[in-house]
Amino acid sequence: MSKASLYFEVEHLNGKHGAAEIKRLLNTLPGVLSVSVNRENGRVAVDYDTTGTTRGRIRRQLDEMGLSVSEEQLENHVM
Repeated sequence: MSKASLYFEVEHLNGKHGAAEIKRLLNTLPGVLSVSVNRENGRVAVDYDTTGTTRGRIRRQLDEMGLSVSEEQLENHVM
């Protein structure tokens, strides 16, 4: 298993979707290990198994939810 973390800055995070809904929908993706939402600073963090899903698929899920991502950061973990 190869693990990575994605950090997204999401515009207007307080409005369209609640933190619980964001977590629920991202957790439906195969390979997603954990999701953290910080509404105060507008950030969503996703830890995932790179053999189970991709960075692009996670980003598409956010887009499909109607969330506007202004910045994205990837951190790979070497095990």
